[in-house]
Amino acid sequence: MSVKTLVLGVVVVILGVLVYETVYYVDEREKAIIFQFGRIVESHDKPGLHFKKPFINSVEYYDARIQTMDADPELYLTGEKKNLVVDSFAKWRIRDVAKYYVTVSGLQSNARARLAQRVNDSLRQEFGKRPVQDVISGDRAEIMETVRLAVDKEASEFGVEVVDVRLKRVDLDPEVSERVYSRMEAERARVAKELRAQGAEAAERIRADADRQREITVANAYREAQQIRGEGDAISTLTYANAYGRDAEFYRLYRSLLAYRNTFQSKDDLLILEPNSEFFRFFKGSMDPALKDSMPLELNAISDVEGAATTMSESGG
Repeated sequence: MSVKTLVLGVVVVILGVLVYETVYYVDEREKAIIFQFGRIVESHDKPGLHFKKPFINSVEYYDARIQTMDADPELYLTGEKKNLVVDSFAKWRIRDVAKYYVTVSGLQSNARARLAQRVNDSLRQEFGKRPVQDVISGDRAEIMETVRLAVDKEASEFGVEVVDVRLKRVDLDPEVSERVYSRMEAERARVAKELRAQGAEAAERIRADADRQREITVANAYREAQQIRGEGDAISTLTYANAYGRDAEFYRLYRSLLAYRNTFQSKDDLLILEPNSEFFRFFKGSMDPALKDSMPLELNAISDVEGAATTMSESGG
């Protein structure tokens, strides 16, 4: 190996070391601080190639991405003097890397601890002004924005930007929860009882109306039936009167035969009467041939038993 080649190699190595010590690259996900003998001389937020003094300056990199601070659950008192158990978190990132390094020594754990305290104080202050309803659902977005702005203002003191503050969980204190659940249960029971009472009242009203309609319908039907029955009785009476006026003897015979038919419904029927009873007055003696000829066939058939009935009545005597 010649001296020229050796010298060239040494020069290349020296140049490489100089370039390595002079040029540094900042990633878009990072922020960089330039130190000179342990003292901050420069900081870089923009990504790309940068230069520093070789062998004198040193570079330290810090994560510039959004970080999460997950706070421990805390007990807060609302404007109604009710305790709430609140679990929250915050999203943050480095805003001023030099200030971040000076105030928290560039440690995320220190930054999270300070941020947690600021979030806790701001939430406690906001919750103390408001009722439970606003905290749970009403003005939560407004509360969170107010807290974020307050915490961001304080966090800027140690080089941090607060991107967002959110509530993961809001619960009543266990003792308060038990009382609230009992009150809700009592309220639901009261509403259920009221609804059942309204239903019973409506059912009673419907039944009463149905009974009234039934009574009206039955009364109308009874009145109509009585009217029809009266008309039928009138027609029947008129018919009987006409029949009686036309042939009184035949009418009496016809009524007696109907009585016989209604009396003797079975072959086993037995009627014990005196021989001279008026019930069998038409079985005594002979019937007028003209009257017999004028009777319907059914009545003739009944009258044909006259002799037998007379014999039976005499034997009974």
